[in-house]
Amino acid sequence: MTSTTATARPTAFQATLDDLGTPLQEVTFVVLDLETTGGSAHGDHITEIGAVKVRGGIELGQFQTLVNPRVPIPAVISVLTGITDSMVANSPRIEQVLPTFLEFLGDAVLVAHNARFDISFLKAAVNATGARWHDPVVIDTVYLARALVTRDEAPNHKLASLARLFRSRIAPDHRALHDAQATVDVLHGLLARVGGLGVTTLEELSTFSARVPAAQRRKRFLADDLPHAPGVYLFKDGQGRVLYVGTSVDIRTRVRSYFTASEQRRRMAEMVRIAESVTPVVCATALEAQVRELRLIAEHKPRYNRRSRHPEKSTWVKLTVEPFPRLSIVSSVRGDETTYVGPFPSRGAAEDAVAALHDALPLRRCRERLSASRPIAACALAEMGRCGAPCSGAQTPGQYAVVVASARAALTGDPAAVISPLEARMQELARAERFEDAACLRDRLTTLLRGLTRSQRIAPLAGAPEIIAARRSPLGGWELVCVRYGRLAGSSRSPRGADPMPYVAALQASAEVVMPGTAPSPAAFPEETEKVLRWLEEPGVRLVSVDGEWTCPVGGAVHLAGRYGHGPSSTANPFE
Repeated sequence: MTSTTATARPTAFQATLDDLGTPLQEVTFVVLDLETTGGSAHGDHITEIGAVKVRGGIELGQFQTLVNPRVPIPAVISVLTGITDSMVANSPRIEQVLPTFLEFLGDAVLVAHNARFDISFLKAAVNATGARWHDPVVIDTVYLARALVTRDEAPNHKLASLARLFRSRIAPDHRALHDAQATVDVLHGLLARVGGLGVTTLEELSTFSARVPAAQRRKRFLADDLPHAPGVYLFKDGQGRVLYVGTSVDIRTRVRSYFTASEQRRRMAEMVRIAESVTPVVCATALEAQVRELRLIAEHKPRYNRRSRHPEKSTWVKLTVEPFPRLSIVSSVRGDETTYVGPFPSRGAAEDAVAALHDALPLRRCRERLSASRPIAACALAEMGRCGAPCSGAQTPGQYAVVVASARAALTGDPAAVISPLEARMQELARAERFEDAACLRDRLTTLLRGLTRSQRIAPLAGAPEIIAARRSPLGGWELVCVRYGRLAGSSRSPRGADPMPYVAALQASAEVVMPGTAPSPAAFPEETEKVLRWLEEPGVRLVSVDGEWTCPVGGAVHLAGRYGHGPSSTANPFE
C-alpha cells in the first residue's frame, strides 16, 4: 500500500482559547500604575510601582515598591506625588525590582489608565536591564472610558473623575498603589457597561471600540445560538438571500467578531447592517469546510464575497483537432481526445501562455482550417522563419506533425523543449539591454509554467476513480477524506483509540457517487480539486487506498516549478 508519511501536525480545527474566547470572569488582570521623574520614557525614570492582581472581581494580591531612579526628582514632581529624594535613597533600583514585578505579572492581562505611558516606561526599563518582556495583552481604561462614558456623566476621562463616577473606595492621589486600586474599581465599572453591550470575553474586550455603531453591536444576538464548532457560516438578509459565506474553526466566535472593532472592512459593516440571520454548516474536517465554502459561494454568488464567485468559469488552451492543429483558447473541455492545458485564471493569462508557446515552437497561428490538398499563400510569419508554412504546402502534414508532437510532449510531460529556447531568448535580450522585452518574455514563461503545473497536477487526480486519505487529528483519532475524480466525495473522523478501518469502510459506502469529468477536467471546480491536492500533499497525510493511478510526469512542469510533491513510501498499514 502506498502512503505519504511525515510527522503529523495540528489541523486548522484544533480548538484554543483564542478560538473559543476567554470569559472575562476567568481572566486575571494586573492593574498597574507608575510614578516617574517626568513624562518621557527616554530620559526619565520610574520612582514607584503599584499593582493589584484581580480575577472575577476578587483581589488576589498587591505589589508596591519605591524605586531609586539614580537621578534627582524634580521639585514639581515631588509636589505632585509626595515622593522625595530622601524617600527613594535607600530603595532598590529598577534592575532589582523589575524581575520581581514581571514574576508578579506572569501571564496576566495588564491594565492601566493611559496605558501607553506606563508601558513605555516598562519597556524602557526592560531594554535597560536586559529583562524579558513577554508582550502581555493590554487594556487601557482611558480608551474604554472614551467609548463608554459621556460628558454628561463625567467632565473628562481622568482617573479622578472616573473614580468619582464609579464610586471607587480609594481616591487617586498620584501614589502608585492608591491609583492602581482606584483603577481596579474603574475597570470593574467599565466591564459592567461593556457586558451590557454583549462583550463577555477577553478577545471581544480587546477589540471593543466606539467606532462600531451601536446597531452593529446589537446584532451580536445573531451569534448566540451558533455552535462552537468548525465549519461554514452563511449571513442572510430578511428574504433568506445569502449575503456572505465564510469558514472558521469556531463558527460562533468568528461570527461574533463581525460585531466588534476587529472587523474593519467597510463592506462587511454594510453586510452586517443588512443581515437578519446566520446559518451554520458544521463540518467534519477543515478540508470539508473549505470545499463547502467554495461550493456555497458558487451556488449563491453572495454579493459580499469577492473571491471564488464564479469558479465555473475557466479558460483552457487546446491543440485543435484538424489536419494542421493549432493552439486555441476555449472555455470548456470537450471529449474530443486532444491535448488541453489549464485551466488558466483568465483569458489574458491563457493568451500569454500561447504567446510563449509560439515564441518557442513554430506552430501555425492562422485560424483558417487548412487542407493539404488546397494550398494558400503563406503569411509574413513564414517569411520571418517563424512558421513552416503548411498553408502553402512548404511543410508537409508529416513534417508539421513532428512540430505538433513536440508541442504535445511539452504540454503533457517535460516542457524543456519550450523552456530552453525561451530562456536562451531572454538571455539574448538581456545582453542587448532590452530589459523590458526580457521581462515581458519572463512573465509569459512564468504564466506558461504555472498553467502547465496546474494542468499536470489536476489531470491525474481528475482521472482517479477513488482516493482515501487520512491524517491524525490533534484531538485524537483520524481525519478521513474520500476523493473521487478530483471531487471531495465525503469526509469523517474516527474517534480517539478506535480502529479507523471500519470508519474508512463507512466513508466509502456513504460518500457521494461521482461521475468522471471530461478529461482532463475534474468532476469538480478546478479550485476545489486544487484545495484537495493541497490537503493531500500536506505533511502527515497518508494514502489509505487508491483506485486507479495518481501520478505526475517525472521531469514535468511541477518539477521545474519547484513544486514536485512528497515522494511516496510503502507501508503495510497507513495508520501505524
